[in-house]
Amino acid sequence: MTTLGLIGSGMIGSSLARLAVHAGLDVVLSNSRGPKTLTGLVAELGPRARAATTAEAAAAGDWVVVCVPFKAYDSLPREPLAGRTVIDTGNYSPRRDGRVEALENDSTTSSELLQRHLGESAHVVKAFNNIHHQHLAVLNRPTGADDRTALPIAGDNAEAKRHATELLDTLGYDTVDAGPLARGRLFAPGTPAYGAPYTELSAESFGPLAAGTAPPGFLSLKAGPASAAEIRALLAKARV
Repeated sequence: MTTLGLIGSGMIGSSLARLAVHAGLDVVLSNSRGPKTLTGLVAELGPRARAATTAEAAAAGDWVVVCVPFKAYDSLPREPLAGRTVIDTGNYSPRRDGRVEALENDSTTSSELLQRHLGESAHVVKAFNNIHHQHLAVLNRPTGADDRTALPIAGDNAEAKRHATELLDTLGYDTVDAGPLARGRLFAPGTPAYGAPYTELSAESFGPLAAGTAPPGFLSLKAGPASAAEIRALLAKARV
C-alpha cells in the first residue's frame, strides 16, 4: 500500500486528502488539536483514511505533506521526518505569522527555513502552495489529458523532487521543476504563477495576488487549466 501522511488538515490538506483517496492512496491525517477532531473528515474519506498524531502521520507516510501556517514550522517533529520527502504547501503571511526579517528582505524563503529546522536528513520540496484549494480539488486530470494542469515544485534533492513528481502525477497533475528550494520564491504570493493561472481568466486579470484572503471575485471564477508551458513562462517572468 502507498500512504500519504498529512500534517495539518486545513483547506489545502483536506483537498489533497480527497484527491489521494480518489487516486487509491491511503491517507493518515493529523493536526495540532489531536485525532479526535478529525472524525468527520475521516468518515467522509472512508476506509482508506485514519486519524493519528503528528508523529504517527509523519512516520506512516511514503510522502509527508505539511499544511501548517509558517509560524508553526518549528514545531514539526524532526525525528519522524528523517529520510522523508517532506512537501511544504505553506506561504509566509506577515499578518498571520508575524514579521520575519529574513523573509521580508528576501535573504531566504520559508521552505528553506523549514529545511534548516528539519536538518539534512529530511528533503523538503515546495509544492501545492500556489493554487487555491478549490481549484486544486477540480483541476486534476488523467496522465496525458490535453487539459492537464501543471504545478511548479522546487527542492534541493533530485530524488525527493522525483518522488514529489510521482505524487503529483498520481493525484492528477503535471510538474514543472522550478529548480532548487530557493526558487520557490518564483511561485510565492505576489508572483505571476501564484493563484491566477488556475482560473478561467488570464493571469494578468488580477495582477499579483498576495497571501491571505482572495480578492473579491476570485473564488467566483471557474477553475481553468494551466499547462506546463504556461507555468514555465510565468516562472520566467518572476525572474525578471
